Amino acid sequence: MENCSVCSCDRPTLMVTNDDGIDAPGLRALVQVLVSTGRYNVLVCAPDSEKSAVSHSITWRHPLAVKQVQIDGATAFAVAGTPADSASLGVSKALFPTVPDLVLSGINMGSNCGYHIVYSGTVAGAREAFFNGVPSVSISYDWVGGVSCNEDYKLSAEACLPIINAILVDIKNQSYPQRCFLNIDLPVNVANHKGYKLTKQGKSIFQMGWRQVTSDKQGGKMLSTMTMDTNSPASTEIETPVISAENLLFKRELLAAFMDEGTDYQYVKEGYITVTPLGALSPAEVDCQDYFKDWLLRATEHCSSSAL
Repeated sequence: MENCSVCSCDRPTLMVTNDDGIDAPGLRALVQVLVSTGRYNVLVCAPDSEKSAVSHSITWRHPLAVKQVQIDGATAFAVAGTPADSASLGVSKALFPTVPDLVLSGINMGSNCGYHIVYSGTVAGAREAFFNGVPSVSISYDWVGGVSCNEDYKLSAEACLPIINAILVDIKNQSYPQRCFLNIDLPVNVANHKGYKLTKQGKSIFQMGWRQVTSDKQGGKMLSTMTMDTNSPASTEIETPVISAENLLFKRELLAAFMDEGTDYQYVKEGYITVTPLGALSPAEVDCQDYFKDWLLRATEHCSSSAL
């Protein structure tokens, strides 16, 4: 299998993945913008269907079906797996003969900030590349139904080019940090964004509850975007529940939204393009570490004395 980077060694190789599926307009717009610059070799390795909110799940027990897909200017494959599967396969040299210089995961339909980063398949695609030692960036656009349109994905991709190019320069100079990856969120009005802001992951979350329903159609379908915007177009659900007299059906519903100040979600809502460094680990906050220093000793001593 020939990779265009073999004949274009002077151009860096970018690999694109996502969680909305290889046919998603966000991925297609990103690839189109990258190809149009003529500056990169572009590879695509993405799920063959929508896999939103699957987090970092992987396929373990059976082989993955992979099919080549026609995308102008790129070498592209659709994977019957998760975003993490796609990223792992794409950087493994099992599918492409070379490891990409940079992996881009997106552009997602909906922002991925705060606690939603944990659920995000888009972020997981970048994280998986990071696990494998490949620099990576997850990219999400804060889609709002009735306001956003597919052209906003193209504008988002173009707005990311300065960051992508700066990363590639640092990679070439061997000065790019290897202990983190980046998460980029672009605001609704990306055409008139307020600039780029380095942020930190916050604790914002859309709290979800459950409501019992009598059919799989009642209450609408879950949305592909992690923003859970009630005005966004609904996505196709991956699985349809089996209806029977023995089954009780429950549907998720939005209860409340929580946003903390001075973090990623606040700034993207204010109109900034947020750039948030992320790590693979999730250490507890300092006060929790301090609490458990003596707690574990006391707990185990009590257990030992009680056993006597």
